[in-house]
Amino acid sequence: MNLDNCPRCGRLYMKNLRGICPDCIKEVDQMYEHCAQYLRENRGATIYEVSEATEVTIPQITKFIREGRISLMDAPNLGYPCEMCSQTIREGNICESCRARLMKDISKLKQNDRPGNSVQRGAGAYQANNDDRR
Repeated sequence: MNLDNCPRCGRLYMKNLRGICPDCIKEVDQMYEHCAQYLRENRGATIYEVSEATEVTIPQITKFIREGRISLMDAPNLGYPCEMCSQTIREGNICESCRARLMKDISKLKQNDRPGNSVQRGAGAYQANNDDRR
């Protein structure tokens, strides 16, 4: 028997595909229906307006969008916050400016990691000794 504690409410439940107990599934489905109904009536709403009007949290609405339950096709102003800077985006996890900054930082790290650069190696918490005294 696969039992687990619900991550939302802490109650014991039989594991399922949704990963939450049946009571929380009903609650989440009601939140979704509330959001979907509001968006049908207010196509130009932003995620903040939907959250305020429905009392559903922005992370939960974002989850509905990522799960494909709420479509951005019919909601021109609907998006969700970038995970780094909170700018509104419509796809992915981070906005273009954060993605560009991240790519720039990665490229700097790669350049500093090339042989011949004056990066001191082995100065971290674990340092290998080339001592052959065995």
